[in-house]
Amino acid sequence: MTAKLFTRPGALKVAMVAGEASGDMLGAHLMDALRSAHPNIEFAGIGGPRMLARGFHSQVPQEKLAVRGYLEVLKSLPELLRIRRTLRDTLIRERPDVFVGIDAPDFNLGLEKSLRQAGLHTVHYVSPSVWAWRPERVSKIGESADLVLCLFPMEKPLYDAAGVHATYIGHPLASEIPFTPDRDAMREQLGLRKDCPVFALLPGSRRSELEYMGGLYIEVARKLLQEYPDAQFLVPLATRPTLDQFDRLLTRHKAWDLPIRKLIGHAQMAMIAADVVLVTSGTATLEVALTKRPMVISYKLSWLTYQLVKRKLRLPFVGLPNVLAGRFVVPELLQHEATVDKLAAEVSKLYRDQDSRQDIISTFERMHEVLKLDSAKLAARAVLRVARC
Repeated sequence: MTAKLFTRPGALKVAMVAGEASGDMLGAHLMDALRSAHPNIEFAGIGGPRMLARGFHSQVPQEKLAVRGYLEVLKSLPELLRIRRTLRDTLIRERPDVFVGIDAPDFNLGLEKSLRQAGLHTVHYVSPSVWAWRPERVSKIGESADLVLCLFPMEKPLYDAAGVHATYIGHPLASEIPFTPDRDAMREQLGLRKDCPVFALLPGSRRSELEYMGGLYIEVARKLLQEYPDAQFLVPLATRPTLDQFDRLLTRHKAWDLPIRKLIGHAQMAMIAADVVLVTSGTATLEVALTKRPMVISYKLSWLTYQLVKRKLRLPFVGLPNVLAGRFVVPELLQHEATVDKLAAEVSKLYRDQDSRQDIISTFERMHEVLKLDSAKLAARAVLRVARC
């Protein structure tokens, strides 16, 4: 029998699973808000470093769940199923007051369904991208979760139409990130010159993303350095394992001479300090938008995964800033379009084109206003209602 997850008698027991860095951030904010509303509370399940710093008890390291792509998931499937089965059995035995699955729908929705069938209360925090692909998932999500917490305004109407209980809470990042970030102050804090080009490279928080995008971004930096000899590059890595992985990529590409500064975490600092950001598609693109920085969005998958995903897409874009705006505000270069030359050219174009940059910033400001609610507090209230406290 596995060790107990919850150990404090009389405490409100909140189980959570956050599958990657963005989920860890959301989970940490939710923990703070829940603890403010209900001090006698205990958290356990699977979480990342921010959640652990707040006293979260994680059954396994969060990195075990951070796998993307059909082929990649297939390789890790036996271990993922074992982890989910073990956690499911533990939670059914220990009966937490509520379970909150944070994003990671492939892992969490199946777990939520099992727990709900066993009589536990379940919340799914972060709607899957039903507005972009596989809209038929809405009803299935409703079978798994008592409540869906939606971060974007276009999501709740889709659940309402299907009779699924959902609430719009805004996005926590919109409250966390200042409306007008101070680029010069951030550069001073990081010890960077204020008059040189600074580019942030965000190859992804998952190790599988880094394998696809890390080397590509290193070569883009090399290309940009030919055009901007005094450029500086900031590369935030989510964890120590991804930092070590990026170091191996630097060695593989013989790139230790490039002016690349690595950061563990501190992605927002890198974004704010940058003139332009090159970012792998995902939650990080929204973070860049909220810091009001021009960006180029890129992504690569295995050939088979890409073919399967492409057929199911309902929108012409994948980056969250473009989805929220309903148009191509920033360029997206995906799969075979994501070459060193094309990515470097788009980054350089945004760096030089002041008019385009101002249009992008104005759009991002309007976006920020729509998304800025007291998200963590609203989420905490909703979770406590589901827990019937």
